[in-house]
Amino acid sequence: MQAQQDMDAVLASFRERILSGRALQIRGGGTKDWYGQEPAGDLLDTRPYSGIIDYEPTELVITARCGTSLAEIDAALAQHKQMLAWEPPRFGGAATVGGMVAAGLSGPSRASAGAVRDFVLGAVLMDAQGEQLHFGGQVMKNVAGYDISRLLAGSLGTLGLILQVSLKVLPRPIASSTRVFEINQEGALRLLNQSAGQPLPLVASAWVNNVLTIRLSGAQAAVDSAIKKMGGTELSNPEDYWTDLREQTHPFFADSQAPLWRLSLPSVAPPVDLPGRQLIEWGGAQRWLRPEGNVDAVAIRAAALAVGGHASLHRGGDKAIGVFHPLQPAVETIHRRLKQQFDPQGIFNPGRLYASL
Repeated sequence: MQAQQDMDAVLASFRERILSGRALQIRGGGTKDWYGQEPAGDLLDTRPYSGIIDYEPTELVITARCGTSLAEIDAALAQHKQMLAWEPPRFGGAATVGGMVAAGLSGPSRASAGAVRDFVLGAVLMDAQGEQLHFGGQVMKNVAGYDISRLLAGSLGTLGLILQVSLKVLPRPIASSTRVFEINQEGALRLLNQSAGQPLPLVASAWVNNVLTIRLSGAQAAVDSAIKKMGGTELSNPEDYWTDLREQTHPFFADSQAPLWRLSLPSVAPPVDLPGRQLIEWGGAQRWLRPEGNVDAVAIRAAALAVGGHASLHRGGDKAIGVFHPLQPAVETIHRRLKQQFDPQGIFNPGRLYASL
């Protein structure tokens, strides 16, 4: 009873802050303060509103408050050999559930498992009037308001204060093997796209410095069969490798101040001819670029657009150019209408997604 009263008091304080009309910078653990445009507004710390509300291992669903740490979620799931299948990056031990959904970032297995939004079953949002809005539910077949729940993933907190979410979780794979191949970029892209069309348990991939690393996961028989078919050399420290990739502690990401571009492209797109170093994930669909020379944002975005993709300044560099790829007029209109509908006074994380919102 006391715990519920404490949570009610936290919600009341959130509502009071919102109704003050002052712009708010919504933040959990602050592990992704660098992501998106520069944060603005008075700090609203979500961590006091924490805790797992419900977890049904047999139903593969967990519901938690926004300030709950991902470490707590991981520990609860581990007891039942379950996991967050999209491997959200933590960027430190303080990452929270609300921040994870708001950022919408996924790790190495995104291409095979899906993105954050694919696992959000329901959410509770506090709007600009301090009211609690309930969307979706705790099962996939409950689709009432389901799209709104998914819309919150990647919104960077610009539509309202995410109070709680229900997430679908998955069992950990029984078997796994990480294989290494020495191959150039063109050959790696060809191999990945050919493999994607075959019944192989290929769940993650990364190419850098002419080395392709893939992860096979699933039933033991399926993994063994894929190893015989694909070959490669077994990596001795696979867990460390994929964790470094997920957390961007891999040597490729070492300089956090230098511009790091994320190119989201069709997996079948050819190698992008831009000066600099590249690391390729998600079967070719996510390509990280450390530009060199005089290449600028215009050239990078034009190169991505030319092959049907887009480019974002993920980290470092000059944010004045706009972190995310400029919106097409029709899409920008949708963004503006959504912001107007959910946050007409511009209270929540103003300008964090796009400077004009």
